[in-house]
Amino acid sequence: MLINGHHAFQLNKPVAIPWACEKRFASASDAPSAISLFAGAGGCSLGFQQAGFDIRFATDISRDAVETYRLNFPQTPCEVADIRDLGPETLLDKGKLRPGELDILLGGPPCQGFSSAGMKQGADPRNSLIRHYIRLLEVIQPKWFLMENVEGLLTNDGGGHIRDAVKAFIGAGYSVNLEKIYAQGHGVPQRRKRVLIAGNRLGHDFVFPEASTLFAGSIFRKGEITFSTATSDLPPAGTDATRPLAHTQPPQNALQHYLRGTADAVTDHFSPPLSKIQLERVRALAPGQTMKDLPEHLQHESFRRRAFRRVMDGTPVERRGGAPSGLKRLFADEPSLTITSAANREFIHPTEDRLLTLRECARLQTFPDSFVFVGNESSRIQQIGNAIPPLLARAMAEHILNKYGFETCHERAGNSKFSFRLTRSEGMSPALARTQAALAGLAGNKEEQLVLI
Repeated sequence: MLINGHHAFQLNKPVAIPWACEKRFASASDAPSAISLFAGAGGCSLGFQQAGFDIRFATDISRDAVETYRLNFPQTPCEVADIRDLGPETLLDKGKLRPGELDILLGGPPCQGFSSAGMKQGADPRNSLIRHYIRLLEVIQPKWFLMENVEGLLTNDGGGHIRDAVKAFIGAGYSVNLEKIYAQGHGVPQRRKRVLIAGNRLGHDFVFPEASTLFAGSIFRKGEITFSTATSDLPPAGTDATRPLAHTQPPQNALQHYLRGTADAVTDHFSPPLSKIQLERVRALAPGQTMKDLPEHLQHESFRRRAFRRVMDGTPVERRGGAPSGLKRLFADEPSLTITSAANREFIHPTEDRLLTLRECARLQTFPDSFVFVGNESSRIQQIGNAIPPLLARAMAEHILNKYGFETCHERAGNSKFSFRLTRSEGMSPALARTQAALAGLAGNKEEQLVLI
């Protein structure tokens, strides 16, 4: 099947593995180079590595994430560091590179400052990490950069934060394309929306890849890559966090072939027993239902308090979108809701009366079964939820590598351009419309493009 000129995922052909790894370059010295900031567990690195990139160096502030990274990428130097303390010379030295030689700089600053679950304030100090990303980029001068963040970045500070970031990228000599990407269109079994900003100083008029897997419907909840597509071959979940579980049936489609790889067992596939009240809540919810659908006597006390609290301006929460949803039972035949650091505490299996396991969350993020996470359970789910899905990263890596490359377009080099797409939906919220207007003005004002943050 072809979708927009791309080969779509074939569910009925389990022997066809469109994401099978292949050796793209004769040696690491021939492969395009990458450095990963805010590397986390390594979801982005894995996707770029599978596409043939040589990850020269990676860094993250989380010790557990760095240990996970080192375990799964033993050939890549990875260090614990705060980007605010990093100098560009350190990155160049670690990557054995000079300014201008790096092919791509990867990494998205932590998203909590922009997330709907976070403070959503421009004053959040985590937001300043984008400035440090740009500070390093200006000296390292990579040929490309790819930055990822949550969609809340688009409306943070009335769109001013993303507008200033784009201005700085353009001022540093990069053509920039910004788009809200729907991960379920790139083989990921999850309704995950993220903002990607790609830039290059080579003169390429970059366009993000079209979707290669189908998704449609209200809020794009339908897709051909579903919860079951990713997980139906897993053995029954255990209750022992330390015990690997052997596979009991063969993979049923190409995605499961990819996720399983050569592993004959899975780790982190456990779901602790629920208390009596927890089990009552879980059993009472049908697919698509949440805590608000429960009878009042089963609703959690903290849920009831939050459902009727009033915010500082006096507006009841029920008039601002309602109470938080809490528990949610997923659909087997739809892409999962977005995997976050709360997924294994809030997401109920579509057909079993239990919460999701860490391995199911990792699979929904498209981490292979051979990928091992380090730290306690809270740390491991945070690493999984914060990651860029490897298959999404791989789609971007292969698109850049195969369609554009790393040579300068001499006739267009030095002529920075900016393009963007904020949504695929027909409607647009007032907040997003303000950002749209701000970015449209930036794209049309050549003098303003040179103003830095």
